[in-house]
Amino acid sequence: MPTDDHILLARRHLAAARKLTILTGAGISADSGVPTFRGADGLWRNFRPEDLATPEAFERDPRLVWEWYNWRRELIATKQPNSAHHAVVELEQRWVDRMWLITQNVDGLHRAAGSQRLSEIHGNIWKVRCTGCGVVSENREIPLPPLPTCRLCQALLRPHIVWFGESLWEEEIHRCDEALRDCDVFLVIGTSGVVYPAAGFASVAKEAGAMVIEINLDRTPQSNLVDLSLQGRAKDLVPLLLYPA
Repeated sequence: MPTDDHILLARRHLAAARKLTILTGAGISADSGVPTFRGADGLWRNFRPEDLATPEAFERDPRLVWEWYNWRRELIATKQPNSAHHAVVELEQRWVDRMWLITQNVDGLHRAAGSQRLSEIHGNIWKVRCTGCGVVSENREIPLPPLPTCRLCQALLRPHIVWFGESLWEEEIHRCDEALRDCDVFLVIGTSGVVYPAAGFASVAKEAGAMVIEINLDRTPQSNLVDLSLQGRAKDLVPLLLYPA
C-alpha cells in the first residue's frame, strides 16, 4: 500500500485540478471478478483470446467466435461494479463537465455504475454491430443465437468490439486526444501499460503539462514515466482519493 503522504499528494493534485481525465483498464474490473484478458483464468477451450478476437477468426468461423462471446457475456452478467467504479462516478459528479473517462474495458461496468461521460475505446460487449447495414444496437440477450442476425437487413451480427488488426474508431480517438491534452491531472487506473494506443496516453498528457498519477496492483512499463505511482488494488485506493486533501 502507498504511504499516507502519497495518498495526500494525489488528493491535493486532484483538488487543484481544473480538468480531470481518467483511463481505466482490466485491473479495475478484476476487482469485480472479471478475468483479465491475459491472465491464466482468461483461457477458453485451449484457445488464446488473441486468436479469436480478430476479423479473420470471425470470417473463418463466426459460430466459434460467437460461442466465445456468449461465454464472456454470461460470465460478465454475474459481475457488479465495485467501489473503484463507484468512486469514478463520484469524481465525474464532482467535476461535472470537466471530467472525461477513457476505458479499455468492454464489460460495461462503468456504465452500470453510472458513468456517463466516457469513451469505450475497445467497444462494449453488450452491443452488436450489423456486418451488412452497420447499425449498432444494445443487446443483452443471454445467450444470443449461435449466429445472430440483424432485424433490419438479416445480415450477420458481430460483437461491437475493436478486434486485433482493427483501428480504433476515429471519433473516439479524437475525443480522447482532446481530453488528454486539456486535463490538469491524468489518472491511470488498473492498466498494464502495454496495449497501444492507450499505452501512449500518459506520454500525451504529460507532454501537455498534466500531472500523471498511476494506480495499479504492480509497477508497469509506465511507472517510471508518471509523476506518482501508487501500488494496490483499485477498489481500495481509488475511493481514498475522494477524501479532502
